Amino acid sequence: MMKTIRRSAVARAAGFAAAGLLAASLAGCAGSGGQTAAAEIPAEGVDDGSTLTLWTRAPIEAQAKLLVEAYNDSHENQVELTVVPNDDYVAKVGAAAGSGGLPDLFAADVVYVPNWAEQGLFQDIAPLVDQLDYADEINPGHMSASTIDDAEYSLPFVLDLSVMMWNKDLVEQAGFDPEKAPESIAEFAEIARGVDELGLDGVSGTATGLNCGGCLLFTWFPSIWASGEEVLSEDGTEAMLDGDAAQEIYATWKGLADDGVLAPGSEDETGATWVAGFQEGKVGIMPYPATLLPSLSFDAGVAGLPGVDGGASTFVGGDSIGISKDSDLSGQAWNFLSWMMSEEAQVDVLAQGGNAVSRGDLADNEYASADPRLVAINEVAAQGDTPVATHFQEAFNAAGSPWLTLVRNEVLGDGGTLEEDNAALTEILSQ
Repeated sequence: MMKTIRRSAVARAAGFAAAGLLAASLAGCAGSGGQTAAAEIPAEGVDDGSTLTLWTRAPIEAQAKLLVEAYNDSHENQVELTVVPNDDYVAKVGAAAGSGGLPDLFAADVVYVPNWAEQGLFQDIAPLVDQLDYADEINPGHMSASTIDDAEYSLPFVLDLSVMMWNKDLVEQAGFDPEKAPESIAEFAEIARGVDELGLDGVSGTATGLNCGGCLLFTWFPSIWASGEEVLSEDGTEAMLDGDAAQEIYATWKGLADDGVLAPGSEDETGATWVAGFQEGKVGIMPYPATLLPSLSFDAGVAGLPGVDGGASTFVGGDSIGISKDSDLSGQAWNFLSWMMSEEAQVDVLAQGGNAVSRGDLADNEYASADPRLVAINEVAAQGDTPVATHFQEAFNAAGSPWLTLVRNEVLGDGGTLEEDNAALTEILSQ
């Protein structure tokens, strides 16, 4: 299912307005002009005791701190990490880009990378990436999002995969095998209903965020891919969210909502607390971010997200990171990036901390092998996808996006507007 897309100059010219606030602040955002060309930077970069600045979003703060602390402990260069609240990140990047004040390195939600790369916020690091012996092993979803023609602008910083996760104790109480993953959307719904029918105080069958576009695409798109269908055209300008598999998924969640199987608040959940019930042991089963597995205090099962008739997939999300257009420390910044992709960082830092790795050749590592759940996460990563579209933000993630309208009409409303709602998505994507 994974595909790698070399985005064309035609697509690049289609428009640069993924986030209106960002686009409005980017006039004349060329780099400082004092940069070292990538072709002149040593393969390992420069480690001369420079101080590098790095921005990242709050949702991946734990993983970012692990990497930065390990780098600072082993290098002359030192990285100063700034963690920005998720809701403020796009605005902060936009303001800095417009004033020439971006940090040396900054991370971006992988779905924003195509737009930000097209707007020139990152330096091209293709010659440096090509020198890596394991370049072909780097997660293809993230690399696809960062590639325009022959230029490459970022590398995977932290992978966040959507997986099916269940509370083994609750699932067993409901009479299901706690070691067996649901093999279809129907089996997922059956388990959710079973847990809900236990009637335990404060316990719900499942949960989601029906007013959170990012939560919904992160957890529902994989079931469409697992069913053999696509969510977008290859060039990212056409929505394909009205197919048979998509309709089955909407109908399944509508049934769960109508029957009161969803956790209280799911209808209006905007994303801030959409996983809180599961983390507290109050939800039986739900599509869930794999990065939060280390934070659970109970035994949880983990598997890929199932399709309508079997199969499994995942949304390969998370953040990519690149060298900003404003950095004059390109060689030093590459030293951090090349170390970040090394076996030392991927295995001894990320995998040891219970996180997915960004290189396929390191998926079977000593830490993952010791925890079958991490093996499942690393295996499903190879079955996943990352949708690429210039106007992804407005179409899907923004408050009141056409994607949210489509889902709410199908799940909370009476339906009947799917074709019209899908066309509204295409209208945004094709600008």
